[in-house]
Amino acid sequence: MLCVLYPDPVDGYPKSYARDSLPVLTGYPDGQTLPTPSAIDFTPGELLGSVSGELGLRAYLEGLGHELVVVSDKDGPEFDAHLAEAEVVISQPFWPAYLTASRLAAAPNVKLALTAGIGSDHVDLDAAIAHGVTVAEVTFCNSISVAEHVVMMILGLVRNYLPANRVVNDGGWNIADCVARSYDLEGMEVGTVAAGRIGLAVLRRLAPFGVRLHYTDRHRLPASLESELGLTFHASTQEMVPVLDVVTVNAPLHPETQGLFGSELLSTMKRGAYLINTARALIADRDAIVRALESGQLAGYAGDVWYPQPAPADHPWRAMPHHGMTPHISGSSLSAQARYAAGAREILESYFGGTPIRDEYLIVDGGSLAGAGAHSYSV
Repeated sequence: MLCVLYPDPVDGYPKSYARDSLPVLTGYPDGQTLPTPSAIDFTPGELLGSVSGELGLRAYLEGLGHELVVVSDKDGPEFDAHLAEAEVVISQPFWPAYLTASRLAAAPNVKLALTAGIGSDHVDLDAAIAHGVTVAEVTFCNSISVAEHVVMMILGLVRNYLPANRVVNDGGWNIADCVARSYDLEGMEVGTVAAGRIGLAVLRRLAPFGVRLHYTDRHRLPASLESELGLTFHASTQEMVPVLDVVTVNAPLHPETQGLFGSELLSTMKRGAYLINTARALIADRDAIVRALESGQLAGYAGDVWYPQPAPADHPWRAMPHHGMTPHISGSSLSAQARYAAGAREILESYFGGTPIRDEYLIVDGGSLAGAGAHSYSV
């Protein structure tokens, strides 16, 4: 069992936490049940997504007689050496182990690629289909976590929060400088590219702000829901973005979305619009985003997805103006980690027990797209 996780905190694995417990959830908003493993070997609220956290899986896997190898270096020879022997590869979108076609071809023993989180585009799905590899992820485990992060980033950009916070940290009191780029969100036109679990959760959270809401998606929402939230449906992203003040991207990465926000589409947006992308970095053209911020076509860009991940120190998004970028953390709060660790355990219990993996967790199975994958990805 090969597990790829991000490194521990620079000061070492936590000995205590800011809070003593997590709120207890009874289910997801659409009625889907939370992960239901037979047991867990961790305390919810612990740091599980880093190397020492091990997703709380070591006792369980070793109890079954399996060897668990946990690494953070996902691009070096150590990873490839372990991959050649691995049956199961566990990775996270926040620290993805890229299972390319060539890597899968050199790893004949891999039977399951498990994403502890949402989004399996770091796996070459065509290659997984060709090699008979099952791909699964913990659907919905961190959708609300990401939606909260999106709303935070929208408000941060529109209200110019981060620069104002830096003024305080630097000992200043420059009110005019802080408010010269600060606006109210109220009354703005806000839309999401894709209205699945995350996109719909964003729309629900923004509705009380008095904004006008828009969306585009391959699957139109029920008329009752459009009426409830006051949603305007658009047949395409190209049709929708010219009318928006704020655009949030919540779509999976596939050939139809890769490079979607390039110079051509950005030029059709309102001057001074804001773009938030917590989906995948390659949905946006890296250099076109920089140019749009420098020219003022975009008033701000925020997100937590980069390519590659981790982003190199000289990545231009680190230094571009008016950005609110974070490392890929939106779906890895301690709350979310408890769910995706439990979901990873549930998937492994099904795999080793020979019982079906939940349909909503499946991306590829039996040599074809399946479950959530068939809904979200194109063949």
